[in-house]
Parts: sequence; C-alpha cells; structure tokens
Amino acid sequence: MSRKRALAGVAALCAALSTTLAPAATAQVDGGGWTSYSPSFNEQERGCGQINGLNFTLTCATGSGDQRAERRYATYTGGTRQFEGSFRISSLGGTRISLKQTFQDPTGPFFMLAVERGGRLYAVHGGDTVATGATVGTSVRVNTVHQPGNNHRTYINGSLKNTVSSPGGSFYDKFGAYRTNSGAGPATVVWSGIKFWRK
Repeated sequence: MSRKRALAGVAALCAALSTTLAPAATAQVDGGGWTSYSPSFNEQERGCGQINGLNFTLTCATGSGDQRAERRYATYTGGTRQFEGSFRISSLGGTRISLKQTFQDPTGPFFMLAVERGGRLYAVHGGDTVATGATVGTSVRVNTVHQPGNNHRTYINGSLKNTVSSPGGSFYDKFGAYRTNSGAGPATVVWSGIKFWRK
C-alpha cells in the first residue's frame, strides 16, 4: 500500500470516529433527535423592570401598566422547539408574576407560566395549576416543548405537567419577571441553565 493511500485511509477512519464519538445533542425531556441551537435575543425593561445578567427584578408594587424585565428570543415558525431553564425566586413581595411565556407573534401571549405567592405555578390563561413548590429560594427547572399546529407541553423538574393545543403560526420564547394583569411586584427571579433545541 502506498504512503498516500495509507494516509487517506487513516484520515477516513478519523472522520468516521469523530462522527461516531461526537456528543449527541441530548435534551432533558421528550426523547432524542434534538439539535441544540442558540437563538438571538434582546432584553426588555419596562416600568420598574430591571435586568442584571440573568437576574430579573420588578422593584415596584405598581398594579397597573407595563412592569416587566424579560429576555425576548428570536421568532420561529416551524418544526418542534424545546426551551430549558431553571429559575429561583430570590424575593417575592408581590404575587402573580409571569416567569416564562410562549408568545404568538403578533397575536399575544399564547402560554404564560406564572407564580403566586406560596409557590403555586399556574397557566395564566385558564388558571390551571401546573405545579406547586416554587417557593422563595427553591430552584425549579422548566422545559417547554412546542410544535406549532399541534401542541405545547410544559415539564416541571422533568415531569410533564401541562399540555395545550397549539395553532400554527409564528412564536417566540420569553422569560424573566413580568407583572400579570392581576399581579404586582416587587419580585426578583434568577434564571440559569438556559438551553434551546429543535427538530
């Protein structure tokens, strides 16, 4: 075997091994086949909302107007999308604060996960309880899996807790701290471990 052919064989073997041994893009929930990606985002501070890294604070108890501190991610229109992040409420002087939204663009909030004082997590539209135990100081992991035109699923700490039908269209993810129509701050929410996948 010539030196050139031998080197070509080694190169092909290395390429095959690198493909075989490459780490899979594993998601925490909903099986395999996911590809990780990093959508762009911008920050939204309205009213008394303040953002410092992944710390989202409503400094006031104002029960009206636009009081929010959020990250707004890029719009998606197809496929299945998964969001993952963990939040810890470090202070909650108010109540009924939205933590994570899947927003239908430009219609409005499609799914809003909010917290009441005492730690109940609920779906703002309909008021269904999603989980309990989101008390001050407790870390809670949230995964949302969304297939526009099919359904939207919410997992809390790895367990499926809520499923709603979804229309087709354009959507985007938001998280942070956001005063709901019936809520008010002050509140500080610390997020971590933000990841996105698609398939």
